[in-house]
Amino acid sequence: MLLFPKPNQITCIARGDKGYPCRLNDLHDPPERIYMDGDLNLLKIPMIAIVGSRKASAEGLENAATFAKGLSRAGLLIVSGLARGVDGAAHQATLRLGPKHLTIAVCGAGVDVIYPKEHLDLAKNIRKQGLLVSELPLGAPPKSSHFPRRNRLIAALSIGVVVIEAAERSGSLITARLAVELGREVFAVPGSIQSPLSSGCHLLIQQGAKLVRNPQDVLEELVF
Repeated sequence: MLLFPKPNQITCIARGDKGYPCRLNDLHDPPERIYMDGDLNLLKIPMIAIVGSRKASAEGLENAATFAKGLSRAGLLIVSGLARGVDGAAHQATLRLGPKHLTIAVCGAGVDVIYPKEHLDLAKNIRKQGLLVSELPLGAPPKSSHFPRRNRLIAALSIGVVVIEAAERSGSLITARLAVELGREVFAVPGSIQSPLSSGCHLLIQQGAKLVRNPQDVLEELVF
């Protein structure tokens, strides 16, 4: 856990305020306040979430980057959770496309607290070329109970969720199931039937998620 030495332009928006993201109102428990560090205008751009395993394989990291780049080039804002693995790969791939390609990190701690610590530079780049978001107050440390709450914000903000590598009991599946409850599209990238990291994606496909092989498969299902 690391603290930003000098917060950028952290803004607190209460539910009911003009800038409050309307999609969060779809939740049965919308956050009363959200804290944001970066460009608030990005909240108006259609968002797609890319989530997956913290212990992703090399193929999973490559897939995360491929989907992030393809969907960003199509005009979508890439949302993820700043975690190790798939999340970090999606954020990084988007930023590397250049300043017109944007990403939002929804945090499981205060926006002035960086977790994991190895993503400090990534978080700094996101707040310059995107937005850090949290419902937790400044200084709030990461706790296990915070991450399911973070996941529901990821699901609510997005028009769809792409799951890349997930075990059957993973936070990514929580995000996907919340997305279904909210009426969002859910997509899953298949993998080897021998891989525990693909078992969650296969389960989602069995339950009705669309099997996707490339970003175009996702774009065919979206209206934005």
